[in-house]
Amino acid sequence: MMPKNIEELIIKFLNKSINNQEWNELNLWYEKSENNQLLHDYIEINYLVDEFMKEFNTERTKNNLLLKIKKDKQLSLRLSLMKYAAVAILFVSIAYFFIDRHAQDKPQEITPVIVDSKINHGTDKAILTLEDGSEVKLTKGEEFKTKDVNSNGEEIIYDSIDENKTKLAYNYLTIPRGGQFRVLLSDGTQVWLNSKTQLKYPKNFIKGKTREVELVYGEAYFDISPSSNHDGDTFKVINTSQHIEVLGTEFNIKAYRDEAVVFTTLVEGKVTVNTEKKNQILKPSEQSILDIKTSDIDVKLVDVYNEISWKEGIFTFEKMPLSDIVKVLSRWYDIDFVFESEAIKENKFNGSLKRNLKIEEILDAIKNFNKIKDYKIDDRTIIIK
Repeated sequence: MMPKNIEELIIKFLNKSINNQEWNELNLWYEKSENNQLLHDYIEINYLVDEFMKEFNTERTKNNLLLKIKKDKQLSLRLSLMKYAAVAILFVSIAYFFIDRHAQDKPQEITPVIVDSKINHGTDKAILTLEDGSEVKLTKGEEFKTKDVNSNGEEIIYDSIDENKTKLAYNYLTIPRGGQFRVLLSDGTQVWLNSKTQLKYPKNFIKGKTREVELVYGEAYFDISPSSNHDGDTFKVINTSQHIEVLGTEFNIKAYRDEAVVFTTLVEGKVTVNTEKKNQILKPSEQSILDIKTSDIDVKLVDVYNEISWKEGIFTFEKMPLSDIVKVLSRWYDIDFVFESEAIKENKFNGSLKRNLKIEEILDAIKNFNKIKDYKIDDRTIIIK
């Protein structure tokens, strides 16, 4: 159980009103390993409950709302994801101050040596390839319109299905390094596209036919419009290594060309992952791991939030080697990495960080966890030491 005096110190820390003496007391308490998880649990249980409920001024109102959330599985899931996102960021921000216990005995901001690198985090941008082969750059803040397509530079929306269509006309949406985008397909399906991703899809689906799109490469989160809304027409997502059949569900596919495996993570509903060798049904919170060379599939339970946090604007690295972390950072910041030593690549980092941080802030956080000694920025290349 959390000691009352420590609880008060944590609140002061979160409110940024803690003094040096109080900080020393909190730091000494945290140095005991058994208190690390206690701190995390306290924040997860208490802090976010406060955030969700702060606008309600009676216990009766709170209880009624909580009851409603429990009954509404969809709302409960979304609040849960929001909760884990906030907890992850908050906990890492606390650990960021606590981690270097031998070098400091009070909170202080880490001031990175920032070169004028001109490296910015990613933003909403994409290249739309129309059915005639022409290309349109979609950029945040700029509008693009045709008779059946509308984009505000952050998402692109297609008009609802024209049931008289008998021929498919395909568009491509390509997200470059340093970009992200969202598309609302004509059947109401929503797709979030991560950096360095390409999606092929028809402008309109044909009634009575399978609704089919292709994730050419990259990472995408799908929120499929249910088959019950389309006279039973199923939905299929194709990739060179697999295809996924769904009725109506939410899932994430990561299929980058520079990775040897394809990850499919089911958030809710049910999907079937089909390959040359096997058909694998996934349940919520299960992830299929497809070996591209052998077509073998493994399935494991995962923390869903860790797999889809990119969609919420958060990097989540769960004991991830730096060799994999720099791939993620390269795509989002449109930069390249060089390691001075091969051994550094195997160092593992565990934490969650906002995707809108400067690259220097990301690297300083990793450095502060003693996973790298230093780094150097040379134009758009970062040298890890």
